[in-house]
Amino acid sequence: MALALNAGFMVVEVVGGLTFGSLALLADAGHMLTDVAALGLSLLAFHLAARPISASHSYGLQRAEILAALANAAALLVIAGLVAVEAVRRIGAPPQVDGVGLLAVASVGLAVNLLAAWLLSRERRDSPNMRSAMLHLLADAAGSVGAIVAGIAVVTVGATWVDPLVSLLIAVLIVVSVWTLLRDVLHILLEGTPRDLDPARVAAALHEAPAVDRVHHLHVWRLSSGSVALSAHVVAEHVESLHAAQLLSDQLKAMLRDRFGIDHATLELECHDCRGMQLIAPAELGERP
Repeated sequence: MALALNAGFMVVEVVGGLTFGSLALLADAGHMLTDVAALGLSLLAFHLAARPISASHSYGLQRAEILAALANAAALLVIAGLVAVEAVRRIGAPPQVDGVGLLAVASVGLAVNLLAAWLLSRERRDSPNMRSAMLHLLADAAGSVGAIVAGIAVVTVGATWVDPLVSLLIAVLIVVSVWTLLRDVLHILLEGTPRDLDPARVAAALHEAPAVDRVHHLHVWRLSSGSVALSAHVVAEHVESLHAAQLLSDQLKAMLRDRFGIDHATLELECHDCRGMQLIAPAELGERP
């Protein structure tokens, strides 16, 4: 519903901007494109997360939303650059702007953004995807407020120069939003540690289990915006059987899921540190009782 609202009104803003000669409306439509893209990617992520893994994609297609976000961010930077160049040109020679039309369209845009943000706030509050999409909508609401200010300035004092100035501010807002998106996307693609997870805290939590002696080779990364993976070596010197080791592994994975939201953990249980260990030949393995 939020996606349909924003996509539909984005078209209205483009038509209104061209009809009333308002760059502020066109700039706000470009910013609304960030919201449409964010909502579309969130919707796509839900569908991709439900698809089963395959032999060629052992993690499924969870990274598709990240690649789409990267391409979308590049396109939005181009849009912001074009809006900024046109705004600077218009500040020197501001064209005629229909202030009443600008004010009407921008007011409806503010209502659409706030309604869409309210719809998202009622659903899946634990989802980082949903929260980020809602923040995009609130930022776009700020852009609509800017367009309203431009419309009031044109209607009351005929200050047509306010329209390109507001457009320039909206372009800056787009760049700030895209910069944050780019930073997060590249961090995920480079398999950086999630910013909200401290590996030292995760290792300490694993070490709290009575049977765990040491933890090493711990790695944490994001598969996608809502899926975190972990791999680690866990030394448990006093575990007496393979069955007991598996029970310990299941216990640790449940703890990682409940406390840190890590839904894909691979734990290698060891009876001693693997660092500097001597490799055992197959023949020697066969001689063991």
